[in-house]
Amino acid sequence: MLRIAVAQFNATVGDLTGNVERIVECAAQAKARGAQVLLTPELALCGYPPEDLLLRPDFYRACQRALDELASRVEGIALIVGYPQEHEGRRYNAAAVIENGRKIAVYRKIRLPNYEVFDEKRYFDAGTEACVVTLGGVRCGINICADIWEPGAAELAHAAGAELLLVLNASPCHLEKHEQRAQVLGDRIKATGIPAIYCNLVGGQDELVFDGASFALDAQQNCQMRLPQFVEALGIVDFDAGDLRSDDRVSELSVEAEAYQALVLGVRDYIGKSGFKGAIIGFSGGIDSALTLCVAVDALGAEKVRAVMMPSPYTAQMSLDDSRAMIKTLGVRYDEIPISPAMQIYQTMLDPLFAGLPADTTEENIQARIRGNLLMALSNKTGSLVLTTGNKSEMAVGYCTLYGDMAGGFAVIKDVYKTLVYRLSRYRNSISPVIPENIIVRPPSAELKPDQTDQDSLPPYEVLDAIVRAYMEEDRSPREIIAAGLPEEAVRRVVRLLRIAEYKRRQSPVGIRITPRGFGKDWRYPITNRYQDEF
Repeated sequence: MLRIAVAQFNATVGDLTGNVERIVECAAQAKARGAQVLLTPELALCGYPPEDLLLRPDFYRACQRALDELASRVEGIALIVGYPQEHEGRRYNAAAVIENGRKIAVYRKIRLPNYEVFDEKRYFDAGTEACVVTLGGVRCGINICADIWEPGAAELAHAAGAELLLVLNASPCHLEKHEQRAQVLGDRIKATGIPAIYCNLVGGQDELVFDGASFALDAQQNCQMRLPQFVEALGIVDFDAGDLRSDDRVSELSVEAEAYQALVLGVRDYIGKSGFKGAIIGFSGGIDSALTLCVAVDALGAEKVRAVMMPSPYTAQMSLDDSRAMIKTLGVRYDEIPISPAMQIYQTMLDPLFAGLPADTTEENIQARIRGNLLMALSNKTGSLVLTTGNKSEMAVGYCTLYGDMAGGFAVIKDVYKTLVYRLSRYRNSISPVIPENIIVRPPSAELKPDQTDQDSLPPYEVLDAIVRAYMEEDRSPREIIAAGLPEEAVRRVVRLLRIAEYKRRQSPVGIRITPRGFGKDWRYPITNRYQDEF
């Protein structure tokens, strides 16, 4: 029997010393549980994705030194460790097999993904050979992440004699992605007839969140191990006479729980790994800032979160009342800074220049920019990071103000549709009631002019979100979207707004990705663009 430990841990990009320490700790825990092999995630030694660090020769040298140190510190258990390798003038996404203090084999990733958020052909050469090593009497084949998403690499390992497939992964999450992973790994098992163990990274890295959710499938494609999402875990799987057994099997999360926990982990790691002291949120009494505030408190603790309410003459009393009630429940620091004095000064300065021109969105945007200035001043003074509160629906159509509500360092709900914002708010209240019901049920408003609501400028959010999802995530033409039953006038309007807002999105903060396509690494449209969509 071979006992394999699956180390689903939170690596930090570039922290070679810290990552080595975590692997050493995992190895000690695995040994204590009787494991003979420790499987780690893809590029666990340096963190994923290192991006253009991989263009630096010194980075590879540092990784090799870290790998040598790791090998010298672990005894009595074999390690399979992901790391970037430079070999004979080529660079590889590799996995080293270490036993008794020395490297006994190296596998080089064969399939290099260049889609969605991945750009591995920019950095790596593709491997060409299988790697099968005998560990505890079992012939183990090694694959890395994208190797299992299409035929070839797993079948090559099987042809080389593998009885068991060990897969290192850094697979970023989007909602319900675990179902896709199980399907593609099942396809490889169906093709090879051998079971597989899938070890995935956990943690936040800029806009990406890695959810863990490591699992193992037997030769009949039945799940024998499933580790939790969004937390570190060490799983144990026994391989005996072709069968897999494990006592580690958790239930899958609901979509709402998955999305919410991804946001919490993304905020915690972005602020924590980047060294900020805490978070500052411009609180409006609306649902977007309420959800963002909840995420921040759950990620960092109330003592590290500060909410700032900046009322104008257009701020409704209910917004103030709801804000104060929610703050009292959460226990965060709260400040109210009326912006009327600043509005009056701006008006005095600009009236001579605006003479004869009617009031329009210019005056509305000035309010947002005053608030942005105040938040950034507090950030500079305190060392805390401003979290912006705009959602994906607004980001898509430019319903946001440059240097105003877009000002900040991290966009928490940038990839959360407005319709999902409501669902997540209900979900958070099911854990403990923190968002006042009035915030959830009242019509959303930017409160930049009298009696304003979002639907003055936008289609209903159910319609808006459906159009954005079809056009942006599924690459469907406006003609196809209209044919699917969405109103033509709304489709024309939303597509136009989406396209002309590109220059705004390029200047927005990085934000957490939870859908199959976010406005970040996997959205690369030209700002200057005269292509005419098919209607």
